Amino acid sequence: MLPVLRYAGERAKESVIIRDLFPALAKQFALSEEDLREMLPSGATTTFGSRVSWACTYMKKAGLLSAPKRGCISITQRGLEALATKPSAINGAFLRQYPEFRAFQIKGKSTGQENDTSTHELPLGKTPHEAIESGYQSLRAELAADLLQRVKDCTPMFFERLVVELLVKMGYGGSRADAGKALGRSGDGGIDGIIKEDRLGLDVIFIQAKRWTDKAVSRPDVQQFAGALAGHGAGKGIFLTTSYFTKEATAYAAGLRNSKIVLIGGEELAELMIDHGIGVATAATYEVKRIDSDYFAEGE
Repeated sequence: MLPVLRYAGERAKESVIIRDLFPALAKQFALSEEDLREMLPSGATTTFGSRVSWACTYMKKAGLLSAPKRGCISITQRGLEALATKPSAINGAFLRQYPEFRAFQIKGKSTGQENDTSTHELPLGKTPHEAIESGYQSLRAELAADLLQRVKDCTPMFFERLVVELLVKMGYGGSRADAGKALGRSGDGGIDGIIKEDRLGLDVIFIQAKRWTDKAVSRPDVQQFAGALAGHGAGKGIFLTTSYFTKEATAYAAGLRNSKIVLIGGEELAELMIDHGIGVATAATYEVKRIDSDYFAEGE
């Protein structure tokens, strides 16, 4: 926030386009092109852009900056006075000296609890968007761990049905009935099932599913599956497990030339289940909204 305020202070007699801040700030913080391209987990915007935007928002709420027009900022008299004190940093603690910023943070502002003076504190160095996404990722990681444990506790027959359900949701296997007939019928030469790659059945994918809890899938296991594919003249396979693959197994699968085997370990399996709604239900939905600029465009 301090570099933003200084930049605006150096141009006190003019409005500053927020995007014009980016090159100066990137240079000051020695940010690389990779740093500047880093996106928030949702992909909604860049981390850098989000932080610059929220720096401006916080200081506008504290009265240090004003917004003469959309996408622009201008330093206020209060902002100039703040710079005159030569602060070493501007952060939440600094801004809370201003009643307008405290009012912005007070929980009662949105809950109607007028006597509640507690404030929304953000994790150090995070904008509200980052805090939301960080919290979401933490909840998701906890859910994935719990989900994987439940899958490990289920019966082999239930696991086979789960694999069918997941692959169909991902667009493979045609109908669920067709996929269900294919999986679990082969049981020969290291193959647990065969599933259509698409609804028309133009190609097939061979399946191996291991509900293991106490050991990793090793290279010989993947080699056996690759040999089974070759024996059937097949070129595509998916090896799923509730466990994990050794480095040797992963390297072997990556080095295959005449066939393609995709390895899905327990952690990725849980993530795919969450993405495709298998074994999970929505507990709550939060919408993050923004201003619709088109709505306010008069006579354009």
